[in-house]
Formats: sequence, C-alpha cells, structure tokens
Amino acid sequence: MHSFKLTLQILTVLSFGLALVTTKSIGQYNLLRIPDTLSGTHFNLTIKDTFAQIVNTGNQTITGGINGNFWGPTLFLKKGEVVYMNVKNNLNDSTTIHWHGMHLPAVMDGGPHQIIPPGTLWQPYWKVTNNAATYWYHPHLDMMTEEQITKGIGGLIIVRDSIESALPLPRTYGIDDIPLVLTDRDFNSSNQFVTVPYGDSMLVNGTLRPQYSIPGQVVRFRILDGAIERSYNLGFSDNRTFYVITSDGGLLNAPVGVTRYLIHAGERIEILVNCTGQAGSTVDLRAFNSTLSNFIAGGENFVNGPFGNALGKKDFNILHLNINSATNNPINTIPATLTNNILLNSSDAKITRHLTISDSAGVPGILGPNAFILNHKLFKFDFNDYEVPLGNTEIWEITSSSIFGHPFHIHDVQFNIISVNGAAPAAAQAGWKDVVFIPGKAGPNNTVVKFIAKFEDYADKIHPFMYHCHIALHEDEGMMGQFVVTGTTTQTNYSQSYLNEFSIYPNPSKNKLFISFTDPDNTVYYVKINNALGKTMYMLPRPQTENGIDIHYLSPGIYSIQLTDEKTKSITTKFFIKE
Repeated sequence: MHSFKLTLQILTVLSFGLALVTTKSIGQYNLLRIPDTLSGTHFNLTIKDTFAQIVNTGNQTITGGINGNFWGPTLFLKKGEVVYMNVKNNLNDSTTIHWHGMHLPAVMDGGPHQIIPPGTLWQPYWKVTNNAATYWYHPHLDMMTEEQITKGIGGLIIVRDSIESALPLPRTYGIDDIPLVLTDRDFNSSNQFVTVPYGDSMLVNGTLRPQYSIPGQVVRFRILDGAIERSYNLGFSDNRTFYVITSDGGLLNAPVGVTRYLIHAGERIEILVNCTGQAGSTVDLRAFNSTLSNFIAGGENFVNGPFGNALGKKDFNILHLNINSATNNPINTIPATLTNNILLNSSDAKITRHLTISDSAGVPGILGPNAFILNHKLFKFDFNDYEVPLGNTEIWEITSSSIFGHPFHIHDVQFNIISVNGAAPAAAQAGWKDVVFIPGKAGPNNTVVKFIAKFEDYADKIHPFMYHCHIALHEDEGMMGQFVVTGTTTQTNYSQSYLNEFSIYPNPSKNKLFISFTDPDNTVYYVKINNALGKTMYMLPRPQTENGIDIHYLSPGIYSIQLTDEKTKSITTKFFIKE
C-alpha cells in the first residue's frame, strides 16, 4: 500500500497558474481540495474526531475524518484482487463503515450490524469483483448515519479493470480525472455544523466556494451526491453538452450526451467534458434546482423550520473552473463506444418481490409530523424481511404512494432498471446501478419502478444486507429493511463439545496467535478479541487463521478470544496472554 500525497497534482496546478495550494481564498473562491489516495491491497483507515478550517475566518469546525481532518482518502482497487481493510475506530462513538456499491460478503459489508465500538479494530476483506467505476464508503450506524456523515466521515473508491484501462479516457487523478463529492452544510455562528437535512452552504470535497484549474482537453469528473438529502440538477453555466460514461456500477455501452443530469443522494456518475481549445476561459458547474418539483429533495422552497435553507429551489454554483493549457499527450476526443454490457434478462427471474413506499403520520417522540416507510413498517434491527435463495435472479417492484421522491439503495448487488412507470430507463440510467430514484406519486396514480438483480454469491443466514432510502434522515427514521441470502445445502448438526476441540497457540504470545481445530475441515466465521474488562479490541470476520492473527497492536495483558464456528455459528470463548 502506498499513499500519493498529491505532489504531482500540486505541481501541475502551480503550472496552470495557481500559486496557492491550501484552502486560502483566491479572490472570491477557495482552491478545491483533492482527497489523498491509497492504493494496493492492504489499507489502514483510522476514523477520528478532529477539526478543519472549512470557513476561512473564525473558529475551526469540529469534524470527523478518516486519516485526515475531513473526509477520507480515495481508495484505488483493482478488479480480481483481494483487498484487506484495517479500520480503526478512534471516535468517541461507535460507528460502522459500509462499502457502498461493492459486491462482498454480508459480514464484511459494514451495515448497521457490523458495529465498531470506540477503540476497536475491524478487519474485513474481500475479492474485488466490481466493474471499473466510482464507489464510496461511509458510516451506516442505525439512527446515527445523518450525524456521522454530517461530520465528514467517508471516502471514495475507484475500481480499475482491464476494459476501462484499455479505453482512451482521462485517468490522471487530480489533473484530468477529478473527484467531486457534492454536499451541503449548515453552519452556526461559531462555524460548527448543524445536523439538518439541508444546509445553506454548498461544499465540494469539503471546500466552500471552490474553484479549480483544468487543462484544455477532455476532462473526466467523478461525481458523488454525498448530501444528506439534496439532489442536484447538474449542468454547466454555458449549457454545454457533457457525456455520462458510467452509472453507479460501471461503464455504459457508449457515452450519453446531456445538458442536465439529476443526481440523487448516494448516486455516482462519471462524465467527460471536452474543453479542447478553450484555454483562457472559465465555466461553472451549476445546480439548476429552480426547475425541480417541490417533491424532489432540494426542490422545496421552505423559508423557515427544520427544512428551511438558502439553496432550496434555487440555481446555484457548485464549482468554478478555470481552463488552462493542455497537458502533454492530452485526450481531445470523446470515444464512440465504451463496453458491451450483458444485462440481466427478465425472463430469467425466479420471483418478483413487491415492495411499497408510503407516507405515514409521525410516531410521537420518534419521528416528525410526517414519516416515510417501506413495506408499511419501520426498520426492525432483528427482523429479516426477505430470504433470497443463493443464485436467484429477481425482479424487485417498488410501488410508491408517497408524495415525495426517494433514492432507493440496495446492498450486495448491482441491478438493471427495467422500467419507471412503464417506461424504459433513460440511456444514462441503462447500465449497472445500486441507487434508483423512485419519483413521488403523480396525481391519483402510484409510482411503479422495477429493477432486476442476481444474488449469485455470499450466502449468510446470520448477517443481513440492507435496502433503504439513501436520504440519511429518512434512513435514520426507519425507512430501511433487510434481507439474507440463503444457501441451498442442508447443514449438519454438530455437537457443542466437538466445537471446543480447538487450541490457540502460542500462549503466551507476542505478535501472532494461531487457531488449530481438531477437525481440519472446521473453519472460523468470526473472531472477537476482548480485553480483561470485556471491551472489544478486534473484530475479525472470517479471519484467514492459517496466516495467524496479528496481535502486536495489543498491550500486554490477559485477553479473551470469542470464536464463532462457520458450520454451526456456535460461540466458544478461550483466554490467552499477550506478552
């Protein structure tokens, strides 16, 4: 693993004529911050409470960050490789980290069930099978997601694969391949974040009023709607055409030229903008939200109250772009084709699952005057809504009687949209997706959205996958459900006494601890290591015990190892001494 601290990006920006490389104001603008990067197969991520100078003057803002003081590094992964994450929670609160859009085992997914207590190290790993695209990671703690995302905890994931790598596309990070995390925040008089659905101030990569210099050639922007609630109707100030090349989960078959793209919370796109021959000019990326319906997030015009904000139902600038000279060997044309997606066939579906979205009166003491619910109920932590047989191809049909639109996200799989109110998806939505916008009910007719997905890996009856509205407020209020993927084989009954037939060695141990079963066919589903006071120090889903458990981080003392067996999911505890 190695970190690129943006030396190349800074030098190049300087060559484009910017003399500042901090968030210091340049005229009326601030220089857009580009997140650092990590690449390789082993990643160390430390989540912490910290401070950042987001507002140019006055107090620093109390924030949360991953390896830094706001947001986290962009992780570069390669399709086909196994990646290992060391996630250390140094917050004062528990948290989780969900790998949004990634196809991986439920026990590694980082949903509400994989709670990381303060001071604990979580070590998920998985084989990267996703297509090249932009994904992200963020907290997913039940009823705390809005607060923790507001603090700035999260980061981008960029997956590379052989198909994308062979295309003539911009991919020099921070130069002609630029990440844009869109969100908004409300600041109080002390420059502190207020946890509300909508903010008065637009942020890009944590930067207020950002500007950036780009070369006069084809430039790629990787855009995440990382807002708590707001959707952004994206376009440029000169109404130029830009080209969508990926949806959430991979390349489209061909670039799709548009002048507007409405992006919703949790959704990602990559776009190409041709700035060839435009050196010396400027252009703004804008949100044209004045045209949005009152029932799309950001299209409301509340003046006061918890949803009141200065950006509601308005057009506003997102990013000011200065176009400078081209780089060496620039890309100056938009490719005609990208890939050949083999989408799922509706005739292969084994079942159509029928879900509902509806409005409901608030629950006193829990929700506000209005609530939005899935399947006529609030989220229940220990209730699985569906059991999905391993290997199933399924159609999920969502019928909404809600007046408001909701971005629906499902964990585990990428899907293909079949239809929205009977119409095929727009070309820019016709690839692989993990977020689909469910429009609000129009008149007397309910909205019906259908998508198709294949659940081809990772059966696990213990840990569920989630589906939910990706508006963090709605998710926290209970607009969420869960499902387990179940295998088809019959489990053998094993005696608890047989499960106790394992040993840990060496004991005492200084650096590594090994587990040995009497039956070599036995494997470990989960390991937790607790200190003498019962505090969890390590959380190890399906650890590769043949390599040993690295315990050199632990202080000397007595610890318990809590082992969950793969076959029966029974738990056994033993003790060891760390020298």
